[in-house]
Amino acid sequence: MKKLFSTRVSENALAFALLLLRVGVGSLMLVQHGFDKLTHFAQKAPRFADPFHIGSTTSLSLVIFAEFFCAAFVIIGLFTRLACIPLVIAMSVALFSAHKGDFFGRGEAAGLFMIVFLALLFTGPGKISLDRLIAK
Repeated sequence: MKKLFSTRVSENALAFALLLLRVGVGSLMLVQHGFDKLTHFAQKAPRFADPFHIGSTTSLSLVIFAEFFCAAFVIIGLFTRLACIPLVIAMSVALFSAHKGDFFGRGEAAGLFMIVFLALLFTGPGKISLDRLIAK
């Protein structure tokens, strides 16, 4: 009970929390968003948003790269900080372009994902990651 009210941060608890955050948010992004776009590419490509005027197919491809492949890297903790950059960009575009900055409405999920991936960009993957194994 004493640990529950402690203000000290344990290194192991932080490592586990970052693992939980990475796997949880990365899995939600990969399964709910990236996999759906990947499997329905042909149907979504012609009508996908094109905020940078590079073509809807190219825009969708970049979003799939972020939401599926970069999310997979975040889950396993490989190139985590680098993988978070496309995810932050994709969620920023979703929030500010697709949802018109409506953070407290339709853009809530994009905003939450953006915040979590920004936090992982700053903190890194933690001790329980492939990045940590490679660094040894």
